[in-house]
Amino acid sequence: MKIKFYLREMVFRIHLFLDTFRRSLIFIIRKKNTLLILRKEFRRLFNIYYSFFKLRKIQNYNSLKNLIDFTFSFNKGYIKPLQDKSEILGLLIRCEKIHPQYILEIGTARGGTLFFFSRIADKNAGIISIDLPGGSSGGGYSKLKIPLYKSFARKNQEIHLFRANSHDINTLKKVRKILKRNHLDILFIDGDHSYEGVKKDFEMYSPLVKNEGFIIFHDINCVTMGVYKFWKEIKKKYLHEEIIQDWNFKELGIGVLTNMTKG
Repeated sequence: MKIKFYLREMVFRIHLFLDTFRRSLIFIIRKKNTLLILRKEFRRLFNIYYSFFKLRKIQNYNSLKNLIDFTFSFNKGYIKPLQDKSEILGLLIRCEKIHPQYILEIGTARGGTLFFFSRIADKNAGIISIDLPGGSSGGGYSKLKIPLYKSFARKNQEIHLFRANSHDINTLKKVRKILKRNHLDILFIDGDHSYEGVKKDFEMYSPLVKNEGFIIFHDINCVTMGVYKFWKEIKKKYLHEEIIQDWNFKELGIGVLTNMTKG
């Protein structure tokens, strides 16, 4: 009887020990994950607010090249645009010359191109940026970044951010409301990269572009994306220019149409 009692007692103690060990392990893992999550969130918030206070002080630049180098390297690439340096330089040189008053960007991503546009636009410019949260092309930014992106505005500029689908008729109505009777100097299409998506953006927003304004497409040299096909079709109908660093790379590339449809 004593042997059975001791065996039961031993089994009970072993079970109790294992159960306590399991619970402790779960607690440690949960605590570790919590700390990791808190650490990650703290880093995210720090990056946003550090960038907010730092970038709002950058009002002027010595040259476009310096502006590009700064934006690509700032805060370990925090607002680094998904662009080739030489290609975006070529585009900004062209855009700066027309002193844009109204710019519409479709596809905000990290905000790098938005930052560029705010710096080369007129001091009283209105800049609109549309980005679909969780978009198929890698778009979408946290609501926490809204103050950061709005802080890009210089002097009397206004930046309007829409976290919405550019193909939604209500989004188009909001853009029209901001423009009132004005027209876009620049339409930059870098959102939905499917053939149907980029075509839809073009059809919906190109009528808002003024005569001799620019309609710009990104990733025209990326053969795996629908924008490549659409660009091949649409460029034949317009005065156009292709800014491509390496034709053999089969990635990136910027296409610029000059709108000549309005009399």
